[in-house]
Amino acid sequence: MGQPIESACRPESACAEPVDVAIIGAGFAGLTAARALVNAGLRVTVLEARDRVGGRIHTRHAQDGTPIDVGGQWVGPGQDKVLALAEELGVETFTSFEEGENLCLHNGRLMRFTGLLPPHEPAALAEVEATFQALDTLAQTVDAEAPWTSPDAAALDSESFDAWIIRTATSDEARFWMRFLARSVLASEARELSLLHVLFYIKAAGGLAALISMGGGAQERRFSLGAQHLAERLADTVRPHLRLDTPVAALAQDGNGVTITTATGDMVRARHAIVTLPPALAARLRYSPPLPGTRDHLAQRMPMGACIKVQCLYPTPFWREEGLSGMAISEDGPVSLIYDNSPAGGTPGILVAFIEGDEAKEWTARTPAERQTAITRSLARLFGPRAADMREYIELSWLEEEYARGGYAGVMVPGAWTSLGATLRQPTGRIHWAGTETASRWPGYMDGAIRSGERAAAEILAAR
Repeated sequence: MGQPIESACRPESACAEPVDVAIIGAGFAGLTAARALVNAGLRVTVLEARDRVGGRIHTRHAQDGTPIDVGGQWVGPGQDKVLALAEELGVETFTSFEEGENLCLHNGRLMRFTGLLPPHEPAALAEVEATFQALDTLAQTVDAEAPWTSPDAAALDSESFDAWIIRTATSDEARFWMRFLARSVLASEARELSLLHVLFYIKAAGGLAALISMGGGAQERRFSLGAQHLAERLADTVRPHLRLDTPVAALAQDGNGVTITTATGDMVRARHAIVTLPPALAARLRYSPPLPGTRDHLAQRMPMGACIKVQCLYPTPFWREEGLSGMAISEDGPVSLIYDNSPAGGTPGILVAFIEGDEAKEWTARTPAERQTAITRSLARLFGPRAADMREYIELSWLEEEYARGGYAGVMVPGAWTSLGATLRQPTGRIHWAGTETASRWPGYMDGAIRSGERAAAEILAAR
């Protein structure tokens, strides 16, 4: 990397000083890569389309100032990278509230229960548990680093998760819980997902229990000032290198480097580029020369999940007075999953509700008022009339978010892993790929994004 970088700027365009690495996206992947490269002495610029850092991590504030995570928010054991970063940067976390009984509305019956599963009939409950175990056991056969090399990968990848559910489970209860798993974890319908992708996701989290549990699992802890606080503290370490409100439109690479053109026509010349956008969005940028067909087809087969996240605020967490944890599961729609999302001090009381999969696709086309009415009705059916008396309502449809177009992450459709998965992390010339979708450990989470940023930075440093 000893040769000077030639300028590729047109005389009529604004062009920043050439850098060693240009990073597209200031989420955890981009910020992590930037920090590693700056610490190694490289010249770096980070181009972020939004007016904030964090990407799919986004904290707003309620009318009383309470931080509200409208994007990703939880961390838990095994997510060593994000937990270590929070400790290093002095960002405080607290334990998610889960005391009391949970609720489940299934087949018109509202049940109170403790643990992960409600009190189904013994035979049905036994099959639910056996199906969960079969899925978890099968996931352990998958190579999370290279899923396409796993035993029986072609067969696993050729089948949808729903086809496996129909083939494996016979009871209505077992099929309900498997399909609920697809929506709640991947914000997708089971029929949309490659079975191999579901198994990879479980294996990459260290097992099904780690993926779906609160205490001891991925939902164990939250950030006291909101998850974006950690992103801001990380951004502080590279703030001089950060350019917000700078959407990228195109990348052109040659033998010496990459020229990045922004939406306003400004140009940045770099030896290498790191693209941290979800594959579906990364494919919307213009590339010269065009991306290899396999890379572009991969992006076509990695759609985003569909999620609307809603926060309902109350003066107090009244459900706790009634012995409830605030966690509820409903098949009655539009809400499928609810948690107590109150701050560490307990007030105000907050219920966070998720509309996912097909329901999210339907309800994102409705008005906010229509969504609020339907969600209020759902909460009242679960928690009683006090749930209808909310003092503030905050929502975000991630399908409508311009620079995400869905959530929680990109997913693989049947056939994608075995035919195209090898291109997911493979650099395209001087363009490197990061983002939580590219992680082999905790993909879809902040921890996976951090790991991907470290990997991309290491690739560039190894090429020096």
